[in-house]
Amino acid sequence: MQQAPGKHKTKTLKARDVKSIKDARRIVEQRGLSHVKVGMFDIDGVMLGKYMHKDKFLSSLEDGFAFCDVVLGWDSKDELYDNTKFTGWHTGYPDAPLRILPHTCRDVPCEGDMLLFLSEFEGKAAEICPRRLLDRVLTAGEEMGYKAFGALEYEFFVFKETPESVREKGYRNLKPLTPDMMGYSMLRSSVHSELYHELMELSEAMDFPIEGLHTETGPGVLEAAIGVDDARSAGDKGALFKTFTKVWAQRRGLMATFMAKWSPDYPGQSGHIHLSLRNLDDDTSAFFEADAPHSMSAVQRHFVAGQQKLMPEFLAMFAPTINSYTRLIPGFWAPTEATWGVENRTCALRVIPGGDKSQRVEYRLGSADANPYLALAAAVAAGLYGIRYKLELEGEVTGNAYEIDHPESAALPRTLWDAAQRFKGSDAAREMFGDAFVEHFAATREWEEREFRKHITDWEMDRYFEII
Repeated sequence: MQQAPGKHKTKTLKARDVKSIKDARRIVEQRGLSHVKVGMFDIDGVMLGKYMHKDKFLSSLEDGFAFCDVVLGWDSKDELYDNTKFTGWHTGYPDAPLRILPHTCRDVPCEGDMLLFLSEFEGKAAEICPRRLLDRVLTAGEEMGYKAFGALEYEFFVFKETPESVREKGYRNLKPLTPDMMGYSMLRSSVHSELYHELMELSEAMDFPIEGLHTETGPGVLEAAIGVDDARSAGDKGALFKTFTKVWAQRRGLMATFMAKWSPDYPGQSGHIHLSLRNLDDDTSAFFEADAPHSMSAVQRHFVAGQQKLMPEFLAMFAPTINSYTRLIPGFWAPTEATWGVENRTCALRVIPGGDKSQRVEYRLGSADANPYLALAAAVAAGLYGIRYKLELEGEVTGNAYEIDHPESAALPRTLWDAAQRFKGSDAAREMFGDAFVEHFAATREWEEREFRKHITDWEMDRYFEII
């Protein structure tokens, strides 16, 4: 039937076509939703949020909404920090303002037509909000003339367990999805192809597309490389990938963990970051110079030099848990010093020569347990610091970085407490992130270390109970 003159059919919006408040209103109305999901990420990268009634959501698009600021004042086990200034019993845990970000709209495939929107903190809370921190760092880069692009790679173990079974077992004798050390196994990925396809389909539907997915070395361990995007979007994609990979697994009677290291017998789990800069004035690579050694422009040299220099000071943002430091030992594919090399996977910083589209650096130090927003912010901020002060690289490594004596300046903190002290005392961190964030984040890491000290480990019982 021909459409009447002057009448136009309203186009049905897709989630990732939403760019504005007007679009967000329209898609909620088109789908006839009574509620939508609204989420944010805390200091540990844990996703928090709630279902919000349509009427409340539509009004919040314009005016924002309030959320108890305790989510910035407790740890990953909902234990309240007693050493932070921003919030605590001394403030009474008031509400903090958030704004909804229409352009982050995504389908939630396991919930029919349900939509998810990300939000971020405003006001004073914005000073310590992880997503806002990344935005500030990237804005500083844009003011210098550069746009940052990133891609995150995550290793994660999958177990034939449930949240109930792991607790019943006391986290011992857990059964991985598959046995033995079978990296890049076509056998494993073909036998379990349905699971792989489900995860890849989820990643496409929620716009954190997986560029590569394969087994790694260890029982039940996978590695997923998320496609490159501008660094703001890369942060969202990394954070959503970690959250909804866990959702995907648990809905199938499985569990996925992004702990840095769950067993002393297997390599730890990394969260590698690939980074590049492009010039805003002409959209060319700021890293690529065809006639330079390794195609490295002066900008890339300074960028990587900044990452190298500040790695000991910023380590807590890449290795934020007690468990992170069990991964940073020689011979298990994790860097142990602030080293750099060209196409060298024994180094903390791997320069990857290429062309205008592919010249980049891989920050290999990061653990899978890091908050994606904070890890990206730290990696980019350190590089921008290097450009700002025209720092130069030291000690290119050729060969095995584990077997070389490195200068004292390359040494990394060996515990979370030490890393927190280096971070708190870093003038560069305060310059790049602001005093409020540095003080708050350092305090949260000190709290984490203090919580650990309250506990007696199995190793201590076995070593001392009878003989001492």
